[in-house]
Amino acid sequence: MPETPDLPPTALEADPGEHSAQPKRRSAEELRSRRWFGPADLRSFGHRSRAMQMGYSPEEWTGRPVIAIVNTWSDLQPCHAHFKTRVEDVKRGILMAGGFPVELPAISVSESFVKPTTMMYRNMLAMETEELLRSHPVDGAVLMGGCDKSTPGLLLGATSMNIPAIYLPAGPMLRGNWQGKTLGSGSDSWKYWDELRAGKITDQDWLGVEGGIARSYGTCMTMGTASTMTAIAEACGMVLPGGSSVLAADAGHIRLASESGRRIVEMVWEDLTPQKIQSRKAYENAIAVAMAMGCSTNAIIHLIAMARRAGQDIGLDDFERYSRRVPVIGNVRPSGNQYLMEDFFYAGGIRGLMNNIREHLHLDCLTVSGRTVGENIEGAKVYNDDVIRPLSNPIYGQGSLAVLKGNLAPSGCVIKPAAMDQKFLKHSGPAVVFDDYPSMKKAVDDESYPFTPDSVLVLRNAGPQGGPGMPEWGMLPMPKKLLKMGLRDMLRLSDARMSGTSYGACVLHVAPESYIGGPLALLRTGDIVSIDVEARTIDMEVSDEELERRRAAWAPPPARFERGYGFMFTKHIQQADEGCDFDFLRTEFGAPVPEPVIY
Repeated sequence: MPETPDLPPTALEADPGEHSAQPKRRSAEELRSRRWFGPADLRSFGHRSRAMQMGYSPEEWTGRPVIAIVNTWSDLQPCHAHFKTRVEDVKRGILMAGGFPVELPAISVSESFVKPTTMMYRNMLAMETEELLRSHPVDGAVLMGGCDKSTPGLLLGATSMNIPAIYLPAGPMLRGNWQGKTLGSGSDSWKYWDELRAGKITDQDWLGVEGGIARSYGTCMTMGTASTMTAIAEACGMVLPGGSSVLAADAGHIRLASESGRRIVEMVWEDLTPQKIQSRKAYENAIAVAMAMGCSTNAIIHLIAMARRAGQDIGLDDFERYSRRVPVIGNVRPSGNQYLMEDFFYAGGIRGLMNNIREHLHLDCLTVSGRTVGENIEGAKVYNDDVIRPLSNPIYGQGSLAVLKGNLAPSGCVIKPAAMDQKFLKHSGPAVVFDDYPSMKKAVDDESYPFTPDSVLVLRNAGPQGGPGMPEWGMLPMPKKLLKMGLRDMLRLSDARMSGTSYGACVLHVAPESYIGGPLALLRTGDIVSIDVEARTIDMEVSDEELERRRAAWAPPPARFERGYGFMFTKHIQQADEGCDFDFLRTEFGAPVPEPVIY
């Protein structure tokens, strides 16, 4: 087995570098928490006495940064199962550096269990994180996440609050195993499910896959949304160098947790806040890294939302620009055909990949380490150049994702060319349209249904409002009839998302969505749908006059919610091309939120 790569020197060990002078350090009197604990008045008496009620002594908080640990552990979050104990390692690091740790639990947004979709609750986690940090006497934060929506949710909130923050990724789980075969999260679930439906494996085989595909705590070990988003978090400067690749079950992850705790204390003294790190260049680095890794399609939605919270106007055109420029060099499933995140870690991890694409990166961007991207990746090595390829030998010649536009998606949609049958890169075929998931699912299991290899399987009313919450329905199941013909891919189209562990010729995130009257709402069974990935086009071959007639006859579907969070969600959720953030959380929406009054 290749040698486990070392993390680079930590921010506390490294020379500060020649590119900048030592930052001015804050004084204890400038700490935000002092507003709660410092004044000699009755209200602060209450704060101090209640802290002492919990067994803390004044020496533990006086003159020390109070560090919030926003922990997304729960008993129904397998990706974060180790956070119950890992938080103690973070606390150890904070205490070593002279800080005062306080754990603040937050919603876990467990991808495996939360319905209708965790995308409904990403913005809830963002709001919760922002308000936890604003309402409590804290000076900085360690954000503990990793499962798909937890990374953007935590970072959205911390960016809007804008106190020093560092992200601690959960880390990928170990490889799966069944009968000596390596299994990858999601990718092999879809693969063997199709084999079961086609009669190629038995129910007993399927149970073996079920028991062997997830063998440890941690996030999906394919290049799904979890590993995509933690890599993006590191690429835009919010994770310690190499941290997004460290396996959840590796002892290095314990050390990463402790070091994150130590480093956040220094960040508070330096007043190194997210918005000093998250520049437009930082997000361009994130896009470049995402494209090179063979990223999840979900990267587009989350990264746009994150960038705009930082005041950076990143959009679909930026992804398209980098898609043409940066090839896929991370040979990890589902874009790759063999390796998993464990192999990626041993091969040199994120630092190795970033060093291989350094010509596409802004190396002067500042990171949470206190050093630049260029300094963080200096000297990084690749130990297996089939897992992390050089630019001269990519696994796919362009970036992981492509943005298509046309009369079906005037605001854009996305496809993952690196993980599909290449014959569908240019395709025309008759649409087979379904308005809801149950009717589509029933049809694909009906072997008498008139699907052909050229059919374009379409699901609508599955977008941000229509889903509701834009569920991961976009990898529409292959019709059983086609599976038994030996086919394993077809062109599929929806306004939904799909898991980053998925693969296939799936056109996703069609915007505007059909539920609010986007052109997808006007498509009918039998209409010809044409895509050309190289030309970046997607159209239905229907005349403008006919589309106008159909639009005049279209009626909006009934409301999904009449009360509660769902009502707020559907009233304020933005479309996929805008990042699916709430409109009232935009940086330009209203005056900045003031600090709480302490009285």
